[in-house]
Amino acid sequence: MHQLDDLIRTSERSGLDRREFLRRACFIAAAAVGMPNELAARMVAQVEQGVRPTVIWLSFQECTGCSETLLRTTKPGLDELVLDLLNLVYHEALTAAAGHQAEESRLQAMEEYAGQYILVTEGAIPTADGGIYCMVGGKTALELVHETAANAAAVVAIGSCASWGGIPSSPPNPTGARGTPDILTDRTVVSIPGCPPNPYNFLGTVLQFATLGTLPALDEKGRPLWAYGRTIHEHCPRRAHFDAGRFAEQFGDGGHRQGWCLYKLGCKGPQTHANCSVNHFNEIPDAWPIGLGHPCYGCTEEALAFKVPIHTTVTIPEPRPPREQAPITPDAPGISPLATGVAGAVLGGVLGAGWAASKKLSPEESDGPEV
Repeated sequence: MHQLDDLIRTSERSGLDRREFLRRACFIAAAAVGMPNELAARMVAQVEQGVRPTVIWLSFQECTGCSETLLRTTKPGLDELVLDLLNLVYHEALTAAAGHQAEESRLQAMEEYAGQYILVTEGAIPTADGGIYCMVGGKTALELVHETAANAAAVVAIGSCASWGGIPSSPPNPTGARGTPDILTDRTVVSIPGCPPNPYNFLGTVLQFATLGTLPALDEKGRPLWAYGRTIHEHCPRRAHFDAGRFAEQFGDGGHRQGWCLYKLGCKGPQTHANCSVNHFNEIPDAWPIGLGHPCYGCTEEALAFKVPIHTTVTIPEPRPPREQAPITPDAPGISPLATGVAGAVLGGVLGAGWAASKKLSPEESDGPEV
């Protein structure tokens, strides 16, 4: 159930004023990304005072998929996010202005909100040949990102392309595409990788900055720990099948149809840090690769995505409990001596119990009539 949609309909029926609507919307938005109520209350206070973080959104070598993923949110919806919780002053795909007027709005926002705005970058930044492979308003992406970041309060790179280069940086990488952290080496850049990333990983970061004026704890690659602190493998719903040694061998086989582990089909979950398995896309259960029956392909990891073939098996760097896991590949065909011994003991016990039971029920010892 989409709580925000219900809230809108309820507010229309009950005549909620805008203040109450914003208050409820803030609490729903905070709950969606796991923020406690006390932080939501602080966000409400700021919103009621008209305090909203200003966002300048720059787009470079990308497919606009990261912007598109924001269009799928409902708690809050894009209109509430842009009009009520954020002050989105520049975004090439969403702005009404065009040409020199759009550029003027960016420059004006940079001057008016100097030291206060959040710079969001989407897409990789080409560096080869002076960066001429991506230009906006007569300036290269390199020039734009340096110019706009100079007076930004925070910088967020959304998507794998902005975080580390993504698809544009795949070999042979003729444009020299690189991620924003590789360009702005003199400051902290929060990376929200994914192709596309889950929108709530971005919203959670922005909401924390809007509420506390701080950035979340980050890992060594600049990713928020609350979203990227664990691997897919650690909290995968198919993990029990991995531990039990139940693997799909090929697409469409019996194991695949029964939801068994996809590791042998090339799942990159053991090396992929993301929260896809617990925060599905479009707010629809199982709307993520493994939930739909396809292996994770490691879209958040620079060493995996668009470099390692999708169906190539990766190693498991940090095996976790249970300590004794079923083997992924048997050492040799056939039945092991240990398994034979265990099976023999079990079978002997069953046969022995059956023989004893049959003796008790034999015609000589039975108290009942013969049949």
